[in-house]
Amino acid sequence: MSEFQPPVPIFRSFNEQVTREFYINFLGFEIEFEHRFEPNTPLYLGVRNGACLLHLSEHHGDSTPGSAIRIDVPDVHDYCRRLNEKKYRHARPGVQSQSWGYDDMSITDPSGNTLIFCTPRS
Repeated sequence: MSEFQPPVPIFRSFNEQVTREFYINFLGFEIEFEHRFEPNTPLYLGVRNGACLLHLSEHHGDSTPGSAIRIDVPDVHDYCRRLNEKKYRHARPGVQSQSWGYDDMSITDPSGNTLIFCTPRS
C-alpha cells in the first residue's frame, strides 16, 4: 500500500485576472499548470509556493466559495511584512497570536476563500 500524498485543496475562483493578481503577484505563488477544455471556457489553474499546491477553478460545482485552509509557513511575521510592503490595494494582513500556540495571518481571496498562514510559536 502506498503512502498518502498531501491533499490538494480546490478553491472556487470567479475572475481570472483578479485571481492571478492575488495568488501570483501578491501571495507569491507560481503557476504550476493551466487547463481549459477549449478557448473561452472556465479556467482550472494550479499554483504552487514551495510544497504548497492549490487548485483554483472557475468551474461551477468544483468547490464552494468561502472555504478555508491553514498553511504552515516558516515565519508568518516575515511573510506578513513582505506582503504589506507590496501595498496590495485589497489586503493589509496582520498576525494574531492564538491561544493554542500559533501565530496566524488570515487573508481572504477575491472569491471569498480564507487562507490562514501560520507558524507555531516555540
